[in-house]
Amino acid sequence: MRASYLFTSESVSEGHPDKVCDRISDEIVDLFFREGPKQGLDPWAIRAACETLATTNKVVIAGETRGPLLPKEQLEQVIRNAIKDIGYEQDGFHWKTADIDILLHEQSADIAQGVDALQPGTNKEEGAGDQGIMFGYATNETPELMPAPLHYAHKILRLISEARHAGKEKVLGPDSKSQVTVQYENGKPVGVREIVVSHQHLIEDMTSNQVRERVEPYVRAALPEGWINGKTIWHINPTGKFFIGGPDGDSGLTGRKIIVDTYGGAAPHGGGAFSGKDPTKVDRSAAYAARYLAKNIVAAGLADKATLQLSYAIGVARPLSIYIDTHGTGKVSEDKLEQAVAESMDLTPRGIRKHLDLNKPIYARTSSYGHFGRTPDADGGFSWEKTDLAETLKKAV
Repeated sequence: MRASYLFTSESVSEGHPDKVCDRISDEIVDLFFREGPKQGLDPWAIRAACETLATTNKVVIAGETRGPLLPKEQLEQVIRNAIKDIGYEQDGFHWKTADIDILLHEQSADIAQGVDALQPGTNKEEGAGDQGIMFGYATNETPELMPAPLHYAHKILRLISEARHAGKEKVLGPDSKSQVTVQYENGKPVGVREIVVSHQHLIEDMTSNQVRERVEPYVRAALPEGWINGKTIWHINPTGKFFIGGPDGDSGLTGRKIIVDTYGGAAPHGGGAFSGKDPTKVDRSAAYAARYLAKNIVAAGLADKATLQLSYAIGVARPLSIYIDTHGTGKVSEDKLEQAVAESMDLTPRGIRKHLDLNKPIYARTSSYGHFGRTPDADGGFSWEKTDLAETLKKAV
């Protein structure tokens, strides 16, 4: 492990074109989990896999679903409400006037037969919704047990967004990006070398310096005291102008910001996106379980950092493999941790959904500022961020 180095991660706001699409896709998943029980459907049977494309005054949704019967008008209203909540009321992308195409269809019977559980006359368990590899990661370099570069890149944009929604920054638009380059010494983050913030502005002739006057207080509030110093280099709207933003400035697609969603490049990623997928898709639920286990390993003091991999095959319930790397920081051997993890949590798709209570409308809130490093909500949102398995893992090893 290198002792001293620079590492960079980026974040994007909820108004970034790709994040608009992630939000819309997750709003559809939440809608299915809200409306399904109202129509007498078992939440365990609900399926949704929604992809969204957004461009100038156009939104297209496609995917496979199984669940409540919903009129297109209801789906369309949920989409418009999401765009309105993000803050888009500009000529090129407006929640009222955007043209919306909804192209959802029934889930493939071939996929369903691999996922559905307990068919009459069989002992079949609920299988994974697809094959794949999923990674979880945790490090004690921040209280949230997340990598510092990504954590602070998210925090900068989140603070600005909160101020914008509160009406304090009316000249700033919904679309923005941040990037933070952190200096590590002796393996620990100690300061920020480079800061990048590109933020849409709603007054066309605003200069980069004027935008910096707006955003700099939030950057300083987001970062630990002393991390900004005379060596820190700032890049605020480095192109000089960012007036046209959102899907009018660049097209968006669901699932294009998976590194932003996870660990900012500090850890591996399996490659599958999260947004728009119900928790039978192990791309999502097993990645949440992997983060939950890695975080609890670090929270238990069994390692300073941990990477955990799970692998699955479509239609097969049990993970094919469990792999843990503590990067030389483990207090016990990795093989003991792998055994403890397998004993401490049911890692079948159904076991994950039950343990983390995932059959709920809790997904739209995950679509921006990261799926990890968040505070668990009282209604079950971000349940994978709990550290309630730490004592169980300690006893298991």
